[in-house]
Amino acid sequence: MATLFDPQALPVLGIDAHLPAVEAEHLSPIGLRQRFEQPPVWAPEMDGEARLNSRGPTKASVLVPLVLRDELTVLLTQRTAHLSDHAGQISFPGGRAEPQDADEVATALREAREEIGLDPTSVEVLGRLPIYTTGTGFLVTPVVGLVPADQPLRPDPQEVAEVFEVPLSFLMDPANHRRHVVEHQGVRREFLSMPWSGTREYFIWGATAGMLRNLYRFLSA
Repeated sequence: MATLFDPQALPVLGIDAHLPAVEAEHLSPIGLRQRFEQPPVWAPEMDGEARLNSRGPTKASVLVPLVLRDELTVLLTQRTAHLSDHAGQISFPGGRAEPQDADEVATALREAREEIGLDPTSVEVLGRLPIYTTGTGFLVTPVVGLVPADQPLRPDPQEVAEVFEVPLSFLMDPANHRRHVVEHQGVRREFLSMPWSGTREYFIWGATAGMLRNLYRFLSA
């Protein structure tokens, strides 16, 4: 489904610099393991988006791959422009559940293998975040996992235009979270963006930014 508006053309209504960044100790492998093993009392800030179509709900999972570098990074993909859902957008590797998948974790690992060639046995699964409902009707379970930095990847050129990494500390600092709003067919839609300047400009927004915001709330609770 094509995007119905250009998110980068919308004005920035606010930046959440008043909120504290996640402390460095919670962004280490040890800190992350402890947080998922002993989760705090918390609630997701963003559980979904205004619906853009009438398609029935579809279960899906994404892998939130945290790459084990000196400073942890988040591995993201840019989807190819011809896909029917979320074409050209920045996403986590993932997709819809299949009958053979044992659970949401199995879906995320299978999809990551199919999309970017990530070996499922190399992923240390830490846990799951609450379901996020996309405007296109997907009920997405984010599965967070640690991935070795030297793990070879083989992106599927039919689905993935590019694979890149963003420092976890950048994404877990609300000073980098921008708020936007758009109205379409009488429905008000609010969303976040987290623009990142790497080898080029990457505009992280929508469901991906919403799930990252929930990860921020989980780690900062």
